[in-house]
Amino acid sequence: MSRRAALFLLPLIYAGYISLGLPDGTLGVAWPKIHVDLAQPLKAAGWIMVVGTLLSAVASFSSGPILRRFTTGPVVLASCLLTGGAIVLMSQAPRFAWLVAAAIPLGLGAGAVDAALNGYVARHYTGRHMNWLHACWGIGATTGPLLITQFLATSHGWRGGYLLIGSLQLGLAAIFLFTLRLWTEGPAARPAPAADSAAPPAAPLHPAHSEAGWLSALLFMLYVAAEGSTGLWATSILVVGRGIPQAEAGVCAALFYAAITGGRIATGFVVDRWGNRRLVTGGALLALVGILLFSQAGSAPFAAAALILTGIGMAPIFPGLMHEVPRRFQPDAVFTIIGRQSGAACIGAALFPAAAGWLGDAVSLDAVVWAVALGVVLLVLGIRRLDRIS
Repeated sequence: MSRRAALFLLPLIYAGYISLGLPDGTLGVAWPKIHVDLAQPLKAAGWIMVVGTLLSAVASFSSGPILRRFTTGPVVLASCLLTGGAIVLMSQAPRFAWLVAAAIPLGLGAGAVDAALNGYVARHYTGRHMNWLHACWGIGATTGPLLITQFLATSHGWRGGYLLIGSLQLGLAAIFLFTLRLWTEGPAARPAPAADSAAPPAAPLHPAHSEAGWLSALLFMLYVAAEGSTGLWATSILVVGRGIPQAEAGVCAALFYAAITGGRIATGFVVDRWGNRRLVTGGALLALVGILLFSQAGSAPFAAAALILTGIGMAPIFPGLMHEVPRRFQPDAVFTIIGRQSGAACIGAALFPAAAGWLGDAVSLDAVVWAVALGVVLLVLGIRRLDRIS
């Protein structure tokens, strides 16, 4: 690939990950209105999450053979068409069953594009670009809730917001269609990463079927469970549980994703100097402080500050743990571990936000916050254990 083509391809990769993030934070913001309009209980949002994320896991686990057969560009194009069409379908849903049905292509498309772009960047670009790739997801996840919040204040409501987001996805698919040739050759594969300065100098490399191999996957499940539960239920906790106006609560949720985005952009500048492990451990501790503060937040400014701290803390965890895989595991185990991490992340996203909704319905919405705090405590302990053994 020519240098000029490579320079054009990287912004497309970033745009693809922005599109992946666009719908992710919207359901939590829109759901307080959707469940009233469609006469559903508050906890029913969990079913949409379960279907979408389980199908995303199926697509992620199947991505290897699919990518080998069709290559990255066509897979990204098809995924964008699936997600865009699904979101447009959501905007027209007359009944709750339509939302569940739309979650099927949405999950399949999101899982496929996630695996395709992560794999491509891991093979061809540096750790800095891996962090910035995930920052692009945060840009989408921040923009989506803001768009929905603005539309909720108009006569178009959540349907108009989803129609716009779906149309943006389909427009991006058209761009991918006209630039497919850029994917026919990739830039040279990046060399094996150097050792992390925060890692033990002679840390042994582990096989896939080891304590470190399974603990690494568990950490991804815990992280995504905490992030997903916070993103989905923060608005409902503030609106229903604490009486904060919808518009202010929606901005708070958007700031959570904005903090993740900003944190990942900043991480890209310092990760080579500070090391993944130091940033991941410090981030997990900061996220714990943030979620504990959120448990006491009774006003929008306090809640916003707590969610910003939580988001900044969570920012380096996902890309940092993924970028450490070649440093912890034997070369023939790397792809197995990354696939296992992606699958565990999907399981965490599928089960725990839904379970948090049932907990909030059965006990209280404040119980959801404490459940997330417990999950972050387990994440901190797990990260420390993984660093000790690998």
